[in-house]
Amino acid sequence: MDSQAEPEVLDLDHVRIDPACAMKIPGALALRRQVLPFAVVDGHVYVACLNPDDRNALQAVERALQLPVRPQVAEPASLRRALERLFGDGTAPPTTPSAARPARPTDRRRAGEADAEDAVALCDDLLRSAVMRQASDIHIDPMKEAVRIRFRVDGVLDEYRQLPLAVQSGLVSRLKVLAGMDIAEKRAPQDGRFTYQSGSGSQAIDIRAATLPTKYGERMTLRLLALQTESLTLERLGMAPRDLTCFAEAIQKPHGLILLSGPTGSGKSTSLYAAIRRLIGQRDLNVVTIEDPIEYDITGVAQVEVDSADKVSFAKALRSVLRHDPDVVMIGEIRDGETADIAIKSALTGHLVFSTLHTNSAASAVTRLIDMGVARYLVAATLRLVVAQRLVRRTCSHCRQPQQLTAQWAALLGDPSLAGHTVYEPQGCMYCADRGFVGRLGLFEMMPIDASLSRFIADGAGEVEIIEEMKRRGAARLIDDAVQKLLAGDTVADDVLRAVTVW
Repeated sequence: MDSQAEPEVLDLDHVRIDPACAMKIPGALALRRQVLPFAVVDGHVYVACLNPDDRNALQAVERALQLPVRPQVAEPASLRRALERLFGDGTAPPTTPSAARPARPTDRRRAGEADAEDAVALCDDLLRSAVMRQASDIHIDPMKEAVRIRFRVDGVLDEYRQLPLAVQSGLVSRLKVLAGMDIAEKRAPQDGRFTYQSGSGSQAIDIRAATLPTKYGERMTLRLLALQTESLTLERLGMAPRDLTCFAEAIQKPHGLILLSGPTGSGKSTSLYAAIRRLIGQRDLNVVTIEDPIEYDITGVAQVEVDSADKVSFAKALRSVLRHDPDVVMIGEIRDGETADIAIKSALTGHLVFSTLHTNSAASAVTRLIDMGVARYLVAATLRLVVAQRLVRRTCSHCRQPQQLTAQWAALLGDPSLAGHTVYEPQGCMYCADRGFVGRLGLFEMMPIDASLSRFIADGAGEVEIIEEMKRRGAARLIDDAVQKLLAGDTVADDVLRAVTVW
């Protein structure tokens, strides 16, 4: 056992804990001895603890993981919080599934109960692990010989574990029960939802579930939506100072339309939530949102969810919302001409309207609205700001190493002069669970609509003309913001190229 310890005290609130490592020891041991294995790096297990000389506890961890351990003295309060998130208060039964245990003849009467207990324990294990890993989705995929469990973390699918096919039916049935689905229906897709209380119950996660029949059985996808929004601020989105100033000024306008554009999963809704939190924190406002689904719960905001049966569509809800005297209206997405028309008219009649569009650039949002049937002069009169947004992974500041950008990468980024500049590549360490990345940050392209640009749009300017006009004004493009963050060491070239099209 390697007992060398780092001299500094480790704050686990700033460490990404790997649940595949942490949950290999019994919760009772972790809570009683205050030890938590949290990462495997270079063949060693890093163990957060209060007493690095507690050889009995460290040897127990070493036996459970079959790897040498490296104890790290942890800040007591952060260790306690991490243990509670993973194991609760220690009163719950172990979550390790027992499906692999051979059943004894005397146990056959209780086989159904045991299977149910195993499914409940396995379900809890997966949900807690996904929350601890900060996953946005859980994929349960039945294959020919096993069930593959994958988590989407920082936008990338990562295999968590493989389970025997025998547990698939019980696991999916348990999740169906939680989500209010029909457990007898296995040949048609279903949708449902439930709220999960993680750890000691301090964090609530809203989970959307969907099933799909496949060749080897039902696959299930779970979307995890955090209900707490205390940390959701504009400053945390990753905007450059100039972009943050532009965005903050635009949302202070008394009326008009502010649009965020980008593909699914680019963080548009998160940015809008942060904007709303900024506004309601400054003054008392009547804010109403229309969403599908409600991704975050914001205290003091009336949030309306669009009904899948179309009893409450975006357009129907928006018409009703305008009778409730709102100051600010957020529409989850402008999907059709009717919604676009009502949103524009709402902005004209003195409301500040936020919404999103699926377009590739800020300039293309203008032409998309016009293609939906909105009169060009109305677009010019109401639009205040268009923001194009993407997400990239944020490099771990503890293990990233400098290196020179090659000529090949510079050419791919559209600027050969970047060759030789210093960029950073993550290596993996105990702070990031040997992954090299910790969360994501946004890339932004701001297009504020002032009086001159408004006239330019009203006079018939198309997407290409608007882009050229923004270039003449020296506006930063998405790729410009991406390159700045690449050179600052915040992300990597591979992620930039995946997120941004280089024209």
